[in-house]
Amino acid sequence: MKNIALILSLFAIVVLAACSTKIQHQKEEKFKVASPLVKDTVYTSEYVAELNAIQNVEIRTRIKGYIETIRVDEGQNVKKGQTLFSVSSRRYQQDLRKAKANLKSVLAELKSAEIELESSRTLLKKNIIAQTEYDLAAAKVDALNAKLEEAESEEAQAKLNLSFAEIKAPFDGIINRIPYKTGSLVEEGTLLTTLSNNKEVYAYFNVAEKDYLDYVITKGGGKSKEVDLVLANGSVYAHKGIIETTESEFDKSTGNIAFRAKFPNPEQILKHGATGKVQVSTALKNAMLISQKSTFEIQGNVYVYVVDKNNVVQMRKITPTVRWPHLYAIGAGLSPSDKFIYEGIQRVKEVRGIK
Repeated sequence: MKNIALILSLFAIVVLAACSTKIQHQKEEKFKVASPLVKDTVYTSEYVAELNAIQNVEIRTRIKGYIETIRVDEGQNVKKGQTLFSVSSRRYQQDLRKAKANLKSVLAELKSAEIELESSRTLLKKNIIAQTEYDLAAAKVDALNAKLEEAESEEAQAKLNLSFAEIKAPFDGIINRIPYKTGSLVEEGTLLTTLSNNKEVYAYFNVAEKDYLDYVITKGGGKSKEVDLVLANGSVYAHKGIIETTESEFDKSTGNIAFRAKFPNPEQILKHGATGKVQVSTALKNAMLISQKSTFEIQGNVYVYVVDKNNVVQMRKITPTVRWPHLYAIGAGLSPSDKFIYEGIQRVKEVRGIK
């Protein structure tokens, strides 16, 4: 508001002395005229944003069983590798013991077969047994080696299943709601909770194609632009964020493209799933500024009354590029040297019969 007040005061300075403008078939009236104010300025655009933690994952069971222990509470900070839940594991302990016993049995069979094969090799050299007997002994060893690989795989799977009984945090984060309590029977894939890493937060917001092009053009040296975040209660977040990336294509249904900004979150104020508004400030060099009270609209187009060197009034269409509460930045239709009626345009409209 201070910037707008300053600009309006500057307008007052550049307002020229009242001059006479002649309107055909009417008596002479006097109007204040001015030229556009050329000034470097900044405008801010707001976009509704959705906040996501940089890491947010669902913690699910990998096995079926009863929840024996819940080692954390909702909202608790946990460390990577910390045990969160324990699921009943007796079945998987038995499977592991069985797999180990089977592996020992196969190893014993293989050792015996290898001894027989070595003995057959000696007898074959002395021509005591036929080649076929030796080949049979060798085939038996090969079959037991394959059986050994299968037994080792079964043991590894049993160990893996048993490890799934202890559900651990994949990274540092905060525990969300825990819907199932101790004693609940859970199936494979049951959602136990979610874990969020909120040390930094992504803000996703959609931008129109024009704003996207303005951002790309004004982005100097490849540096990421700083942005502000307005929280749901209207307060401005204490830390600035930076625009990191955009999606690769526009949404055909809306014509928008999604931006992603990242904000630090050292106080853990921002939460996954929250909303806010991202404020993007863009610099305007040599912007032509005029007061909105000097303009009028007809069928969605914006016009001003331009006064030529003979003090003749003409209606001219202009194209605002930025709209503030009381000002327009003009993109086309006026030059810095043009003079336009600053006050009293309603009287001009009445005289000229414009609706």
